[in-house]
Amino acid sequence: MPNEAIYLDANAKAVATPSALRENLFMIFITLAQLVQMIPLGAGMNSGLAIGESLGATHIQSGAFVLIGGRLGAVYGHKNIFAAGCVWWVLWALCGGFANNLVSMCFMRGLCGIGGVLMIPNIVALLGITFPPGKKRNLGFALFSAMAPVGSAGGSLVSAVIVQLSEWKGLLGFVVYGTAIVAVPPDDPVDPNGDVDWIGAYLGVGGLILFNFVWNQAPLVGWKSPYEITLLIVSVLHFAAFSYWEMKVAKEPILPFNIWEAPSFGPLVLTTFFSFMGLGTYFWYMNIYMITIRGDNLIRVGVQYLPLTIVGCMVAFLAAWLVPRVPTQVIIGLGCLAMTTINIFLATIPEKLAYWTMAFPAINTVPMKHQGVAGSLVGTLLSYGMSTGLGFASTVEVNTFDGGKNLLKGYHCAAYLAVGLGAASLIMVACFIRIPKDNREGWEETERAE
Repeated sequence: MPNEAIYLDANAKAVATPSALRENLFMIFITLAQLVQMIPLGAGMNSGLAIGESLGATHIQSGAFVLIGGRLGAVYGHKNIFAAGCVWWVLWALCGGFANNLVSMCFMRGLCGIGGVLMIPNIVALLGITFPPGKKRNLGFALFSAMAPVGSAGGSLVSAVIVQLSEWKGLLGFVVYGTAIVAVPPDDPVDPNGDVDWIGAYLGVGGLILFNFVWNQAPLVGWKSPYEITLLIVSVLHFAAFSYWEMKVAKEPILPFNIWEAPSFGPLVLTTFFSFMGLGTYFWYMNIYMITIRGDNLIRVGVQYLPLTIVGCMVAFLAAWLVPRVPTQVIIGLGCLAMTTINIFLATIPEKLAYWTMAFPAINTVPMKHQGVAGSLVGTLLSYGMSTGLGFASTVEVNTFDGGKNLLKGYHCAAYLAVGLGAASLIMVACFIRIPKDNREGWEETERAE
């Protein structure tokens, strides 16, 4: 096999890695899958405030259910679960094209989000498993990260021109996802004889959904509503039961607690979660500021998001370049500082003003066998952090905007919450995260043996 590289697994069997051509095709199309999935995010933000409800439906589903996506990939094969997610996403994206009211659209987008649940952690796992630590893996994660701003900004602009894009998005998804499925090399399940902890999955997912629902519903009905407090207590009880079950009872837990033994992994997860909460707050409130306060039309709002594409791509590749050169906490600190700064601008922005990150460092801190779990955590932090952050920020907004008489004041106060989250992230980076620069090239012997 002249074009194939060989390494030995734990059982000393020859395992062939894909040819260079297939590796490159795999990297291109699997990162394009992230782009297609992010297009509806930008479209949802820029299609009017009512349509934004469907955005929340997607992120609640994605953030909650993504917790089990990595484990499903470990048991049944990351490519198999990724392919299932692609098919599911395309199916419900196409169905969303025929939604004729807000309720059905939210329902379709929520189901579509489950496809993202199956894709995100398994894309991350496939990148992490296919490419050993080194330049090519860093490039893969940089491309994957860059597709988020490209897809969001592109979706925001296109949706401003053509509001109803579901059929087109579904077709594009079919082409890209279909090619990605073919390009992804076959993979053997990491844990083929394992089981999925369905009780742990229920407790974890149920707690996440209830907690998120409570905070996103509170701005609408207030905390005096009896079911708000009741569901909040029930969600906390779910989290407590999940922790006990995973640590003491589950034979094969959804979230192995030894993953937290990786260097600085716990503080890193909390820092990333706070940062995505602040980032989601910024995007949403900057969007509605431009629409409601400045009176910009949708096309103008979409155009103003284009710098996000350029800067986002530059930052993603800069982070990949910095990974082997500087300690990880420096890269994370720069991302937290940038997120805090943009929210300071939003918190102090006047009524009239002329308009003119974090790329998965946690993945490299965990061993090969936990790539799927780490991917699930990253996906949970991104989707759930943005959605929950909006719930917290909206609660602040409705309690500070003087009964709707001073919208800008409410937006400012929501942004101040995001500033606080960014400051907390910076403090955690400075005090608790210590990860040396990662200049490895190839798998370590201990990782291959696992």
